[in-house]
Parts: sequence; structure tokens; C-alpha cells
Amino acid sequence: MAALSIAILLAAVSLVYSTVGQAGGTAFLAIMAVMGLPADELRPTALILNIVAAGYATWRLSAAQVIDWRLLACVGMPALPLSFLGRMVALDSGLYFVLTGCVLLFAAAMMVTRWKAHASSSPGVVPAAFVGSVSGFASGITGVGGGVFLAPAIVALGWGTARQAANLSAPFILGNSITGLAGVLMAGQRPTADVGPYALAALAGAVVGTMIGQRFMSERATRYVLATILLVAGLRLLSR
Repeated sequence: MAALSIAILLAAVSLVYSTVGQAGGTAFLAIMAVMGLPADELRPTALILNIVAAGYATWRLSAAQVIDWRLLACVGMPALPLSFLGRMVALDSGLYFVLTGCVLLFAAAMMVTRWKAHASSSPGVVPAAFVGSVSGFASGITGVGGGVFLAPAIVALGWGTARQAANLSAPFILGNSITGLAGVLMAGQRPTADVGPYALAALAGAVVGTMIGQRFMSERATRYVLATILLVAGLRLLSR
């Protein structure tokens, strides 16, 4: 019964997160933590769910030809090895929850720092690589895909609109989650035994959420939803 409740919650948050290009890693972590899963099972389980949800979203966004592949390469390539290294760092559970919660609150603040309708500048290779590296390592330490760090940075720096940042998030999350999963497995952490049903629930949510995001989400709605997601997830982890 507990597993069914978790699966329903995972599907719901996957739907909401997918509307703004996120896989739901932060909420996956919060739900599983609140429901009492051991801390050493949280990161590998959340990463598997990220891969499933972000993989579907990436496929849909690629088919719609809305991914800026140049910018993705600039931020994504340096992020992959740092995400792998970050995943191999196993933190104390208390420190883990506090650090992850604080980082998410900071990302929420970044999201609302600059509210422009259009991108104001095109990033150079070095600045983009730096932002990608920081986002990748942060995703490794916290156990999420990194889209919640990348998207606010892109918006705050004026490199793209919230919608453009959302379109980059899914493939960025997918790459970081794959390398990150390898890192946590090498560190000796293993996913929960119910990861299969949880992955199906995350996929179901991603299918519906991606459709809603592509067809019905305005630029302003994307900003508000993403900022709210970051704020709620950060506060929830801190309360845990």
C-alpha cells in the first residue's frame, strides 16, 4: 500500500515537473524521504526515475525541434564528468537534506532575479561551460539531474527565456542522470526494490506533463511553475 501511494505521488509530480522541462528529481527525493526510504536508496532511485522521465521529454522536444543543441553542448559536455564525480560523494543524511534544500531555495531565488520576455545575450563558450560545470557538480552532490540549477541560471543571466531554458533542461538532466547513476552505483548505493513500478509512474506523468507544457504553457506560466517547484521542494527537504 505504501508503494502504491508513493507511485501515485511520483506520477503526479512527474506530470507537474514535465510541464516546465524538469524530470522531477527534487520532488522524487522529497517524496521518498518523507515516506521513509533509506537515505542511501534515494539518489540511485531518483536518478533512474530522472532517466525515464527526461528520456521521454528529450525525445518529444527533439522531435519538435526546440532544443538549442549548441548551447546544450556548451553547458552539457563539461557537466557530465563533474556530475559523475559529485555522485561518488556520499554525504551524511542530515547534511544531505540541508544542503539540497538550501541549494534549491537559492535556485528559486535565481529564477525570479531576472524576468525578461526574451534572451538578452548569447553566452560565450567559457561562461556556458562554467555554468554547466557548476550545475553538473551540484546535481551530482544532491542526486538530481541538474535542470533545476541550469534553468534558473540561464534565465537570470539573460541567456534565454524560461521556455528556452525548459527545453534545454530535459536533455541536460538525461545526460547528468546517466553518468550520475554510474557514480552512485560505483559508490555502493543501490535503488529501492520497487524502482520498476516507480519508473512506470514517472513515465506516465512525463507523457501527460510534456504534452501540457508544449501545447498549453505560456512563458509566464512556465516561470511561475518552475519557481514554485524549486521553492516547495527546497522547503520540503529542509523540513525533512
